[in-house]
Amino acid sequence: MTALTALAADTPSLVQSVDWLAIAPVVITAVVGVAVLVADLFVTERHKPVLGWISVAGLAAATATLLPLRGGDRSTFCLTADPEACSYVADHFTVVVQFLVLAGALLTALLSVTAVRDTRMPAGEYWFLLLSSAAGAALLPASRDLATLIVALEVASLPAFALVGMRRGDRLSSEAALKFFLSSVTATAVSLMGVSFVYAVTGSLHLTQVADRLEDVPGQLDTLAMAGVALTLVGFAFKTAAVPFHFWVPDTYVGAPLPIAGYLSVIGKAVGFTGLILVTVIAFPAYSQVWGPAVAVLAALTMTLGNAAAVRQSADRPNSAVRLLAWSSVGQAGYLLVPIAAAAYSERDQIGSTLAYALMYAAVNLGAFAVAALVARTKPQHRISDYRGLYAEHPLAALSLAFFLLCLAGLPPGIIGLFAKVTVFQSAVDAGLGWLAVLMAINVVIALYYYLRWTALLFRAPEGAEGARARTKAPWPVAAAIVATAVTAVVLSGAPQLVLRVASGSLFTQ
Repeated sequence: MTALTALAADTPSLVQSVDWLAIAPVVITAVVGVAVLVADLFVTERHKPVLGWISVAGLAAATATLLPLRGGDRSTFCLTADPEACSYVADHFTVVVQFLVLAGALLTALLSVTAVRDTRMPAGEYWFLLLSSAAGAALLPASRDLATLIVALEVASLPAFALVGMRRGDRLSSEAALKFFLSSVTATAVSLMGVSFVYAVTGSLHLTQVADRLEDVPGQLDTLAMAGVALTLVGFAFKTAAVPFHFWVPDTYVGAPLPIAGYLSVIGKAVGFTGLILVTVIAFPAYSQVWGPAVAVLAALTMTLGNAAAVRQSADRPNSAVRLLAWSSVGQAGYLLVPIAAAAYSERDQIGSTLAYALMYAAVNLGAFAVAALVARTKPQHRISDYRGLYAEHPLAALSLAFFLLCLAGLPPGIIGLFAKVTVFQSAVDAGLGWLAVLMAINVVIALYYYLRWTALLFRAPEGAEGARARTKAPWPVAAAIVATAVTAVVLSGAPQLVLRVASGSLFTQ
């Protein structure tokens, strides 16, 4: 007995303490999702809307739990033999991205309250899937090992496939969900192969240990390591809709319920660029000569093709408004990739520019989808021409959309959009990527055309009988989403330092 006691005393404990406050945003979102699914079994059809409000409250509570984490100094699920190697880290990077994800999901939930009721989608399944996807997206920025990273990526993605196809009996919705699913699964399989190569070379999945061991790879394993690095990037490049992994975007946005299209345009992007940042900047800095040029080329192709396709959208074509927002999001993804490419050639803190840009983009793009949801109530064809004379019918909505589009274009009075673009541009210049900075400037000019064309249409006189149409009242959840995003964009334009300080701060603690 004494010998066993002595042996137990000498054996290091494998029991890991859990910091429940650090994981609270993810846990609350997941628990509320399960609670909604169970409650759906007992709630009558007449009272189904209450499930939506429970979801909204859960996402608000999860967002509120980020306040005590703003110090950015918590971690949990760490190795007992190496306390620096943790699976979950709540640093400043994590907190900023989790705020983006959860606040974006909260606005999506507000838009969805009306959409679920009007389109008669199954409430319990819808809210469970949305909360599950949000929980996975919130877990991803905190993940600091490759296994947790891939699991979080799939938890964020798999429910999204079902959400896209939630409109049962709609051919476009089913087709969009199938395209999204097949292409995403293929990309994930490629990433898993890359992760297996990296593990074979390093013998570890923790990002910090992978980074250390890739510094000294035996010559015979160098090719395997480079292949692993390249393949691992594929799944995250797919989520950012980077060219040539972008082909699913337009059809998926058109086929999905409008709130889910907005969700994918913002939260889906957040998942993609977050994963890219973690694997490149933290895990693979030793192979920056591999991923740096690759991400720079992806950024150049993505912004160019996205803006070129957006310019070609015809105003009278059905779904042209959603398609323009889809191609615009592809172009914006190119700008988001620029600081990540720049991090390969300079300080890793360059990626703060990506987060600053993403915060601006999230607010204004969700706002644009909120206005689109309002217009779609009377004009379900989603054509750009449907927005002609919107100011005469909904002055505040028209002014809000105009401001969102000017922010995306980087024009005053959308000061936050201009500052965010300048920050991204500067990151490319500081890293010596002058050619990428020039290409970005050209694309910004190209994008002005379709943003300003849409903006001008809002204030033109309605044609024919449309001039005499009565004003329709906006449902208050949709109105609340428009007001929230508009106020956020205006405040950020008045005080851009609130976002831009993210670009200049140190985001990682380890």
